[in-house]
Amino acid sequence: MIGLAPVYGLAGLMFAAFAVLSARDRRNRKRWGNALFWGLLAVSFLAGDRLGDAGNGLLVVALAMIAGLGGLGRGEPATTSPEARRGLAARFGHRLFAPALVMPAVVAAGALGLKALTFGGRPLVDPKQATLIALAAGALLALGAALALLRQSPLAALQEGRRLADTVSWAALLPQALAALGAVFALAGVGEVIGRLVADWIPAESRLTAVAVYCLGMAGFTMLMGNAFAAFPVLTGGVGVPILVHRFGGDPAAVAAIGMLSGFCGTLMTPLAANFNLVPPALLELPDRYAVIKAQVPTALPLLVVNMGLMYAFAFP
Repeated sequence: MIGLAPVYGLAGLMFAAFAVLSARDRRNRKRWGNALFWGLLAVSFLAGDRLGDAGNGLLVVALAMIAGLGGLGRGEPATTSPEARRGLAARFGHRLFAPALVMPAVVAAGALGLKALTFGGRPLVDPKQATLIALAAGALLALGAALALLRQSPLAALQEGRRLADTVSWAALLPQALAALGAVFALAGVGEVIGRLVADWIPAESRLTAVAVYCLGMAGFTMLMGNAFAAFPVLTGGVGVPILVHRFGGDPAAVAAIGMLSGFCGTLMTPLAANFNLVPPALLELPDRYAVIKAQVPTALPLLVVNMGLMYAFAFP
């Protein structure tokens, strides 16, 4: 049965290639810092399950020290110039979107169809990981389509990938780190502590206050963790289920769904959601790195209020 091992291996090989190319980039004065950073990340994907908890912990500390001490710099990959890209855009036109559309098509087909495939009476792929496996397959097929269309070498794809990775820098790891932080908070019982504090503070009959605390808490914890999925088990386990569902009789599906939407409001307002809010300004080379957040706050705050109203009005039969 195919699991996540090939997916991790593919990601590890990609980061290993970034490390080698960074080490050879003599125009980047911090090339060794980049090479070490992407190399350690490659090791985590390729051999993380064999390093043990202590080994992985030391690896994470090393990554944090390289990034925190300014060891990363932006390289200058041997890639096309802006003028060359404009020429290719004029030449290929809308056909340039074809490789980009391959990936979502493959992911959709794989997520729906891979679970049903069997070999020798057993599932061909792990049903729980079908979407991620389809994503990896879609990336490879999209890469092949792009290389065939543009008639470029695989090295060109790796150089462009390194250029993107150097632009995003350490923020590329932030979603992964924040998801782990959410798991740590949940295992540490933070949600239970919050639940006890809220239960002691909220009046027994005040459903409106409980709704406000849950929705605002989801948004606030998401801003701290950078990920609504990390905040969800903490707030839902501490406030959503014991108070809104058990005490006030709320519909679990409605409470959870609107609570997650409230968390997404926090996503719009935090720099810790780097993949959404810091990466786009970096890629577009905007002078204000917080431009996306500033544009989203006027939408996020009213939407949070609307979510509280929807939960209060419709989540309680």
